[in-house]
Amino acid sequence: MSKTGSKKRKIDLVVISDIHLGTYGCQASELLNYLRSIKPKKVILNGDIIDIWQFKKSYWPKEHMQVIKHIIKWITDGVEVYYITGNHDEMLRRFVNFKINSFKIVNKVVLKLDDKTAWFFHGDVFDVTMQHSKWLAKLGSNGYDLLILINSLVNKISSFFGKGKISLSKKIKNSVKSAVKHINNFEKTAIDIAVENNFDYVVCGHIHHPKMETFQSLNKEVTYLNSGDWVENLTALEYHKSKWTIYKYDEDDFKSLNKEHDEHEGILEKSNKEIFNELLMDFNLIRPL
Repeated sequence: MSKTGSKKRKIDLVVISDIHLGTYGCQASELLNYLRSIKPKKVILNGDIIDIWQFKKSYWPKEHMQVIKHIIKWITDGVEVYYITGNHDEMLRRFVNFKINSFKIVNKVVLKLDDKTAWFFHGDVFDVTMQHSKWLAKLGSNGYDLLILINSLVNKISSFFGKGKISLSKKIKNSVKSAVKHINNFEKTAIDIAVENNFDYVVCGHIHHPKMETFQSLNKEVTYLNSGDWVENLTALEYHKSKWTIYKYDEDDFKSLNKEHDEHEGILEKSNKEIFNELLMDFNLIRPL
């Protein structure tokens, strides 16, 4: 990937999922760097953007608020934004089909991309624990959040000794056979349904496992894509000039820009309340259709 400059990269479509705003594991500062570096025509927020399961009033850093503010700014600028609901923000499913200007809350999206059809959805519908044992899924989520906290401490120690970051949760998922099998089953199910419905692309989130691979099934070619997450992998999907790519965050691309952006927007001096008031001002620019 080329170094990020002051000029924003133009993208036809960006897909971001599993941000988990409101949790300790959310890499909001890194995400904010990425959002500032692109100029998309369409945005798909593919579920688990705000983690309502883990939300605590006592933990909502200004970087998390700034991510919301940046998305609102896109909407006021007329960028088409779809918010696809996930399991961690399932409360928003009661507002499905809510639309205001270029923003819409949905459970799934089907779009024409050039001469092909793309099906976007979060993916929790395939999760058996979500369908039959939601309490177990929430228990696992609490354990995952604790693991992220431990991981954060480990990375601070690692950084102190001049070592790179590691992801404990990622290593565990990639080594436990049941987790690997779950990912494989998830992908196969998504592909099979895409074939049955004659979709060319099937685009998911949910399993925090970025991937792009084309499969042949029943004489039909289907490309499976997963946008990954902004907790472990720091990835997104980009579609531009008829081509899909997986974006992977690299902090070296932004080292020289971090301070410049913060000083330009005055974030270092602003409180959460001030950022929220600015967000409300942006919202006032949005008018119902």
